[in-house]
Amino acid sequence: MKIEEIRALSPAELRERIETETANYETLKFNHQVTPLENPSLLKKARKTIARLKTVLREVETNN
Repeated sequence: MKIEEIRALSPAELRERIETETANYETLKFNHQVTPLENPSLLKKARKTIARLKTVLREVETNN
């Protein structure tokens, strides 16, 4: 997800998206522990997406 797409979301949508992405990351991490993922870089991408979402949410919250 690109930063422009993230900045277009409302704070409520950001929170919802963070919850969804975090759940997806936890599932990926668990699956990777049981059976190695075909593409382990998905874990890194998921972490970075969550960080981007949290950063933009923090920016929005501090600017209001």
